[in-house]
Amino acid sequence: MDTDLITPETGALRRVAARWPTALAVAISIPGFLGGAPAAGVLAGSLGDALMMLPLAYLTVAKLGRRRATWPVVVSAVAVVVVARTLDLVSPAVVLSTLALAVLAWGVADGRLRRDGCFRVQAFGLAGFGALTIAGLALLATHPGLGVVVVAAGWFLHGVWDFVHLARDAVVARSFAEWCGVIDVLLAVQLLLLL
Repeated sequence: MDTDLITPETGALRRVAARWPTALAVAISIPGFLGGAPAAGVLAGSLGDALMMLPLAYLTVAKLGRRRATWPVVVSAVAVVVVARTLDLVSPAVVLSTLALAVLAWGVADGRLRRDGCFRVQAFGLAGFGALTIAGLALLATHPGLGVVVVAAGWFLHGVWDFVHLARDAVVARSFAEWCGVIDVLLAVQLLLLL
């Protein structure tokens, strides 16, 4: 490569291009910050329904033991949420929780839970985020403001989970951990700003 062609502008462009997951997360989030987000309760209900998608993706990728499966797993989980919402027969949270329990049962049946510390950590994460999902959705029905805060906490804490995995370069693709961490935190902030 001809080093004469590298200028401060192209160097900055390369740095931005290397951070494409962050740029994508910010771009997706901008409409919500500009007034394009629904009311706090509506957004919290939608995000609460989808919260289980995050630990399900981590658990599934850990079970498969293939980081390159991250994005296909995530796209599949998003498709499950879209189909569940479209059919409106059962909550996406119920469908995602059922799938997560199936992956967990698969890990128990083949001994992975017992012998694989990484899978075990993801199973604990699933339990924690599952508890936040249940609490957040239940509180939205009885104490909406508190429910919004709990759902926001779930998304924020999953962002922290993502950044820990990004720093450790573990379990999922780095691009996903970066993208998910940024968007999770931004969605949590959006929810709290809507209160």
